[in-house]
Amino acid sequence: MEKIKINLDILLPDIPDEKDACVQRIIDELQGRQGIDAVHIVEPDDTSGARLCFHYNPAVITVEKVQALARQAGAKITDRFHHLLVEVEGIRHQRQTRPVEMALKRTRGILAVSASGSGMIMIEYDRQIIGADRVRQLIGAEGLNILSVEDAHRNGKPEPAYDHPHKHDHPHEHQHGHSGAFGKHSELIFSILCGMLLAVGFGIGFISGLPGWIPVALYATAYFFGGYYTAGEAWHAIRHGGFEIDFLMLVAALGSAILGNWAEGALLLFLFSLGHALEHFAMEKARKSIAALTELAPKTALLKVDGHTSEVNIDSLQPGNVIIVRPHTRVAADGIVIGGNSSVNQAPITGESIPVDKEAFHDASVTPEMAAKLEDRFKVFAGTINGNELLEIRVTRNSGDSTLARLVRMVNEAQTQKSPTQQFADKLEKYYVPIILILVVVLCFAFLVVNEPFSASFYRAMAVLVAASPCALAISTPSAVLSGVARAARAGVLIKGGKPLEDLGNLSAMAFDKTGTLTEGKPHLTAVVSFNGNGETALLQAAVAVEALSDHPIAKAVVRDGKSKLNGLPVPEATDLEAVLGKGVKASWQGDNVYMGNLALFESMDGIHPSSEVVSTVRELEQQGNTTMLLRKNDRYDGVLAVMDTPRPEAKNALAELRKAGIKKMVMLSGDNQQVAEAVGKEIGITQVMGSLLPEQKVAAVRQLKDELKAVAMVGDGVNDAPAMANSTVGIAMGAAGSQVALETADIALMGDKLSLLPFAIGLSRKASRIIKQNLVISMGMVVILIPLTLSGIASLGPAVLGHEGSTLVVVLNALRLLAYKQESV
Repeated sequence: MEKIKINLDILLPDIPDEKDACVQRIIDELQGRQGIDAVHIVEPDDTSGARLCFHYNPAVITVEKVQALARQAGAKITDRFHHLLVEVEGIRHQRQTRPVEMALKRTRGILAVSASGSGMIMIEYDRQIIGADRVRQLIGAEGLNILSVEDAHRNGKPEPAYDHPHKHDHPHEHQHGHSGAFGKHSELIFSILCGMLLAVGFGIGFISGLPGWIPVALYATAYFFGGYYTAGEAWHAIRHGGFEIDFLMLVAALGSAILGNWAEGALLLFLFSLGHALEHFAMEKARKSIAALTELAPKTALLKVDGHTSEVNIDSLQPGNVIIVRPHTRVAADGIVIGGNSSVNQAPITGESIPVDKEAFHDASVTPEMAAKLEDRFKVFAGTINGNELLEIRVTRNSGDSTLARLVRMVNEAQTQKSPTQQFADKLEKYYVPIILILVVVLCFAFLVVNEPFSASFYRAMAVLVAASPCALAISTPSAVLSGVARAARAGVLIKGGKPLEDLGNLSAMAFDKTGTLTEGKPHLTAVVSFNGNGETALLQAAVAVEALSDHPIAKAVVRDGKSKLNGLPVPEATDLEAVLGKGVKASWQGDNVYMGNLALFESMDGIHPSSEVVSTVRELEQQGNTTMLLRKNDRYDGVLAVMDTPRPEAKNALAELRKAGIKKMVMLSGDNQQVAEAVGKEIGITQVMGSLLPEQKVAAVRQLKDELKAVAMVGDGVNDAPAMANSTVGIAMGAAGSQVALETADIALMGDKLSLLPFAIGLSRKASRIIKQNLVISMGMVVILIPLTLSGIASLGPAVLGHEGSTLVVVLNALRLLAYKQESV
């Protein structure tokens, strides 16, 4: 039996990750084919993303045939199963999403639907059964107005909204979906009118001599305005076989009217409609915070061709094009700087508060494919703001695939991902509402066993109906999740849905990759020690001259930092560089033979060994985690230089902030030797250091931490940490703005390459978790209090209405606090 591994992104190029349902479909398609014994997923490793591993019998099927079958199956599945991310107007609150989901799921060919109260709907469908146009028609049939559609199988490029009679580009159509059929803010206006009519009717009821029908007429008119939208949504749910909270409220209001308690019924509809309007306002506020991301990128760019510039739409830009970015304007596309130097404000993408210096890459003919290998100082992102100087940029990605576009797309997808608490609340509500309806019907007939009139039983049943309605429960979690995701995105932190947001708030431990995560990922010159009375300047000049001939990363660090220490002092050039025993180098400099290398080089090179004092100095520096290089000029040891991948400047403070936020254990997982890892860990205050780890040992360490402390995050800087991230509770990628793999594989992506974003993300998530718990306690607590009070007759319909609607308003306002979250407040 032989094996072959094929990259998943080759077979299924448009899926977000290996957890997508299409991966299982391709496995089912190929498993059991003649000659193919087994197919399974291989998680990402240091060198590549997720792959499919095929176990095949070479006596029955060739490797070429296996590859051909895999490609055919991938093409078939990609062509057949599509995912649409649809933005709509018309969903005014979270409770309205369930009837929409139910209606769409009933249609043959639609495999999965997830809708958000903010107006995003994720739909997976089978193209062999149903087409995209039909899916759009079904959405339109639910009274929703489509604003945009993104198809994952078109590489994220937005499609035009479906062209139906209510197409959104009518001059006032935007006022309808969000605000009602009578114009902008009509839902809130209707609610206020209901309240005013209620107040007037109640007031004139005390005027003697007025006919009794006048206040009743006012109350009845209040019913119309207060119940207009509630009735529409109740009917919408009933048409799809569901009984939502809106239906319960209508029944209670009508029951009050039947009993002659018009004022209480009008009060119920006023507070319920006001709660709806404010809930819709809360969702819209969070939605606008997210939608603001899409406005960051300019709509046009200055394209440079043959020395001439012309203004073009950004959608027409292609990788390889050259654009001009004027001072104090937004960058139109991801790209490489090939002309000019400027400081660029990257806060809209990475959350960095200080502008970052950008400079032109030395080779203006650099290709877009080289972008991933270049340092950040040469790269810019769409949506960032240029400083005082003109920049010339070579485009590396088209507009639909820019970092900003991917960020917006993933935030929109995150809105449709429900948290565990929300899923629990949805399931509870699904069974809870019918149970309450049955209870209310039973209570209506209490007069048969209790000595009271039917009117008293009916009134009590209506009061219980109001008290038991889970309005606040339905909105408690999604409002907090959406506000949390929106606030995080504004700070440069992408949280991919409610589950990672909740999980992040429950963390008790964090594991960190060392290189590039806790450290800067490149060596720095940390010590220069001269011997024999030679000055540091002479030692640095010799070292810089010799290492300037080498392209080794350590040599580059010596040259870069050495020149900085020399402060502009000239360095005569060295010549005749050659390697010595694979442990160092030799060169000619100012008539002397200069040797540079580790201790082992000089102990094995000739009989001129370093003294015990020199060896002691080297060992001491190495114990501190440094890599050392001795410099010998002819037969004399002039000094030792030490380099080290130093901790990030903000690492120590960031870990201290995490400790304050309640993270009990912080572990460093490193492939470096234990001594080097411990030196870094001691400097920044890490709890535990685990060095000399292979990738599979990092996975084992994360699993062990999960067994000990349950909720553990793995923080890394790219695909090489993906296996450990996949086994953690939450995978967090740093510097995701520059890495497509990191952006797409992690649960949470820190767009900027800054550890300081971690305490913010943890603090925000902890506050979101607290708010979710508070909202659940408020919503369920009010139900638990009101039901016994109304059953016993202590509380009438009026107090039940006030308690019910009051709790709904409280949880909405509580959730909105997340939009104003500041780290200092934790």
